[in-house]
Amino acid sequence: MGVNLQKGQKVDLTKGNAHLKSIMVGLGWDEAGAGEPAQKKGFLSSVFGKPQPKVEIDCDASAILCSTGGKLTRLEDVVYFGNLEHETHCVKHMGDNLTGAGEGDDEQIFVRLSDIPGQFEKIVFVVNIYQAQERNQHFGMIRNAFIRIVDADTNTELCKFNLTENYSGMTALVVGEVYRHNGEWKFNAVGQATTDNGLAGVIARYR
Repeated sequence: MGVNLQKGQKVDLTKGNAHLKSIMVGLGWDEAGAGEPAQKKGFLSSVFGKPQPKVEIDCDASAILCSTGGKLTRLEDVVYFGNLEHETHCVKHMGDNLTGAGEGDDEQIFVRLSDIPGQFEKIVFVVNIYQAQERNQHFGMIRNAFIRIVDADTNTELCKFNLTENYSGMTALVVGEVYRHNGEWKFNAVGQATTDNGLAGVIARYR
């Protein structure tokens, strides 16, 4: 089992693990289901303790490849449901999950660390709610959100970050980032919530 991280913690992925070439970044979440008590963190109810109806929320995971200074220089360097694979083939999104239903990872993004061009210093992993404002939805209606890093060649989980804060009113999450430092690849558990409307709003933070 990998290391369980808290918000703001960092872990070195490649130090002492020189064979690591590819990782799978798994992101998961659950909708607030019917029968869940309203007093649980992040749930909405006008009456305390009233069970909540199940709602369908379409969360989208994306990877932003940032160059020097942590900046996104081209929109083509965003890998998401509309651009599933980076042109260098170093980052590949395995497809959109429209509901978040089921156990385990809801969306997966594969990263070939050994193939990432030198101009990219980090990859930021974000999750936003599709049409959040139009549907009046936010991350207070989501539970059990997490990101985990897995050695793609051995299927060994290296680390996991469970997002446990109350994200009511927030429509996007900067979940974590994989970054290059002194020749090593590291992971930072970010867990920053924003009110950005859609992926375009999140991207603007890195322009």
